[in-house]
Amino acid sequence: MERTLDGKVALVTGASRGIGYEVAAGLGREGATVVCVARDPERLDEAVFKLRTDGIDAVAAPCDLGQPGLVARLPEKIAELGEVDVLVNGAAILGGRTSKTLRTTYAEWRSVSAVTLDAPFLLIQAFAPAMMARRSGRIVNISADEGRMTGPGNTGGVAPYRVAKAGLNALTRNFAYETGLGRRGVFVDAVAPGRSRTDMGGADAPRSAAEGAETVLWLCTRPAAQPDGTPAPTGLLWQDREALAW
Repeated sequence: MERTLDGKVALVTGASRGIGYEVAAGLGREGATVVCVARDPERLDEAVFKLRTDGIDAVAAPCDLGQPGLVARLPEKIAELGEVDVLVNGAAILGGRTSKTLRTTYAEWRSVSAVTLDAPFLLIQAFAPAMMARRSGRIVNISADEGRMTGPGNTGGVAPYRVAKAGLNALTRNFAYETGLGRRGVFVDAVAPGRSRTDMGGADAPRSAAEGAETVLWLCTRPAAQPDGTPAPTGLLWQDREALAW
């Protein structure tokens, strides 16, 4: 039986654990060759080995996403696999949980932004042009409730993380409009997965990592057109397959 992503290449950052791993597994089950990106080579190799054991065509591409030069060389490292059809930006750094605006350092601010916001920008620049040329592609940025200015996003600590996630939401919307809101075949969306049982979310979180990944996988595989022939809605922040105000 033909699967949704047979013959496609998907790149997932943060794929060595948590929601990123579940996204990689889900895309692989849909037939994609999954390029798994994470900073820790040993942990990444363990994750890729597990994926392959489960029958998924997975490839490890270790990369420190906090280093722009290394991110820029990532397309060259995986060029032999073909063009990337699906890009999921899942890697993020939380920073200090009590890091308020006046209590964080510039070094922490930059390290969080480098992975959480700058790396998605660089990867979009790297892979989106070919998607646009083919008039086909999916980009999903994994955001967070903390990046929602209409929700819990403007209270508490983790200021660098909250602002970076809000920036990721803005990048998503802006690029979706630049690509014609799906009319050019490229769909750009963000997902607030909800607090999930990951290293970042903690063991007492209400959702499993697989539940956190579900809407991401839906956006990567849903039909490009609605029943009336218009493009599927895009440029939005989603949770549980519903668009959120942010």
